Amino acid sequence: MDLGLKGRTALICASTQGLGEATARAIAAEGANVVVCGRSGEQARAIAAELPNAEGIAVDLLAADGPDRLIAATPKAFGPIDVLVLNGPGPEPGTAADITSQDVTAAVDALVRPQQRLIALTLPGMRERGWGRILAIGSSGIAAPLPGLALSNLGRAALAGYLKTLAAEVAADGVTVNLLLPGRIGTERVARLDAAAAKRTGRSPSEVADKSRRTIPAGRYGRPEEFGAAAAFLCGDPASYITGTALRCDGGLVRSL
Repeated sequence: MDLGLKGRTALICASTQGLGEATARAIAAEGANVVVCGRSGEQARAIAAELPNAEGIAVDLLAADGPDRLIAATPKAFGPIDVLVLNGPGPEPGTAADITSQDVTAAVDALVRPQQRLIALTLPGMRERGWGRILAIGSSGIAAPLPGLALSNLGRAALAGYLKTLAAEVAADGVTVNLLLPGRIGTERVARLDAAAAKRTGRSPSEVADKSRRTIPAGRYGRPEEFGAAAAFLCGDPASYITGTALRCDGGLVRSL
């Protein structure tokens, strides 16, 4: 299937590892110009060097001017940004009863503020050109809040509400806005979460992972490249009538429709 991404420019946030990297690789394979970014400029440039037409940029999106600096650093030769993939590290695990007002502010600053600013900087051009894709890498916690991840549940749900509202406002302009929700994908973050759960429960990380796998109908953790393929599809031409949607890539983990 031709996704119609050849020659388009895609900015993939937090794409030096995990789901962001998998998404960058999948979209690059479709012939898009890809901007890889992360706090480690060396790592971003190393990944970009492995892709057909990509640039690696060092940026801290949690810094006040991070989104503006990232957009300004996007190579002019690539042209305007057609695809914006929102992504970033999640907050540390914790219970809802224990979070503070400072924790709430930090979660919004990490999971909502930079994303909204990046959209504000790229959306006008997408609307003017009559084509754009905004995709947020979220969490299955949006569909079913996850125990022990109170701040992630809070911040990601806030972003989802904003994006759903935005999707209806820009659909007629040829811009789609969607979320892709991973379940248990075999990334470093999931490994850290398993390690944290092991520490809390006195079990080994492998025991925690085995228990998690038993809750997944597919019987395994997902592969990053499987997630990347779904992300690339949602960013392509064939998905032009899909907007305002949260698609789960979770092996059937969340049992609701």
